[in-house]
Amino acid sequence: MTIRRSSSSTSQFDSRYDVVLIGGGIMSATLGALLTRLEPDWSVLVLERLDDVARESSAAWNNAGTGHAGLCELNYMPDPTDSSRAEEIGRQFLLSRQFWAALVEAGDLSASFVTATPHMTVVFGNRDVAYLRRRYETLQHSPLFSAMEYSEDPEVIARWAPLVMDGRDESVPIAATFHEAGTDVDFGALTRDLIRGMRDRGVEVRTGHEVTRLRRVPDGSWIVAGRSGSGRFSVRSRFVFVGAGGHALKLLQKAGIPEARGCAVLPIGAQFLHTDRPDVVSRHQVKVYGRADVGAPPMSVPHLDKRVIDGHDSLMFGPYPTFSTRLLKQGRLTDLFTTIRLGNVAPLIAVGIRNLGLVRYLVGQLLASRGRKLKQLRRFHPTAHDGDWSLIDAGQRAQLIKPHPRKIGVLAFGTEVVTGAEGTIAGLLGASPGASIAPAAMVELLNTCFPDRTQYWRPTLEQLMPDPAQPDGAGVTGGHDVAVGG
Repeated sequence: MTIRRSSSSTSQFDSRYDVVLIGGGIMSATLGALLTRLEPDWSVLVLERLDDVARESSAAWNNAGTGHAGLCELNYMPDPTDSSRAEEIGRQFLLSRQFWAALVEAGDLSASFVTATPHMTVVFGNRDVAYLRRRYETLQHSPLFSAMEYSEDPEVIARWAPLVMDGRDESVPIAATFHEAGTDVDFGALTRDLIRGMRDRGVEVRTGHEVTRLRRVPDGSWIVAGRSGSGRFSVRSRFVFVGAGGHALKLLQKAGIPEARGCAVLPIGAQFLHTDRPDVVSRHQVKVYGRADVGAPPMSVPHLDKRVIDGHDSLMFGPYPTFSTRLLKQGRLTDLFTTIRLGNVAPLIAVGIRNLGLVRYLVGQLLASRGRKLKQLRRFHPTAHDGDWSLIDAGQRAQLIKPHPRKIGVLAFGTEVVTGAEGTIAGLLGASPGASIAPAAMVELLNTCFPDRTQYWRPTLEQLMPDPAQPDGAGVTGGHDVAVGG
């Protein structure tokens, strides 16, 4: 599908655009930043329901800020002999760093949103030590992970993460991996910077505009309509991207595309314990991940992280799952119910029955006292003092439930691009690794929705993101990479 620039209009009613991006988060910002370089003559509109961009899942305190690269996240490698998922995420994150670096080098992006923060994994007990040792041995065969270090020596682990070893019972077996090249990313700052650059390149951004209706018209374009502070609005676009976080499924359902039928969502929120005490923060310069509890969803992997937000260092530990029928942190209590259809009731029920352990875990977490939450923290920071830590609310995630031919419905942990109507509409469903692999996800979307433009775009994309899987690719043996500080 080839899109030509439409005539402009000063009216907010029936304006025509080549592309409308719904949602002012990292995904829309990434896709918009790509399009302004691939097709600078296309007209692009961003619609955000809140009064500013990057205020939901992309906001700094609404996510853990981990640059997901497979370095420490054990949930990406449940089988210690199979590194395929970890390697794929590692490769995709390298593409992200290359894309960001290209924009930094061009003067279109500041590098202050990313900070060098080693990634580390810690496990306890003989069984988990054996697992981590085997995982490390497997990863050593990949150039993406060959710089990773492994130790079962408490003194070595104490050098990597002093807080983890202070006051620890040395009779309990412990093992850790350490990778110097990890990152902490302020996705909120990154999103705002990307959207500023888009505005400079002519992209129109409207905040306070909530999309409530999507309808395809006979010529193949879409009517995108909704409400704003000044009343109702309606625009027409040849292509629509739904990057609305937890609201994405609801909008794709309104669009009536078959690809969204049978899909449902399970909203899961989170809280973190947080401290900015200088004497505590200064002794922990890493992101330390462990293993999820039995029955816990993969996105609930416990981790003790250094965070750098607006130049200020702090620590956070969690997550502690929460539940709400809101699909966005600033959503409505009715959100979940608006996504229920006859076609997704069976998948919802099937997933609930098949994941009773997850249900019990979530209920237990919701009922957990502060003392129990501190006990979980002290597994990673044995000498933690209650008064040093406060609870903060993180973002809301909508975990995707997909129809399945044999299991009726399955709970999908990951990020999936959904396209429909001959590639004229697309949306992103799911959660982690999400923001970390936004450039790779958006390139996949572009290749799927605009196959006639792929060959034309290839030189620009290869310049922005040299494929690290190729012999001359970046990230492993060459190419550019985003500068990190700290």
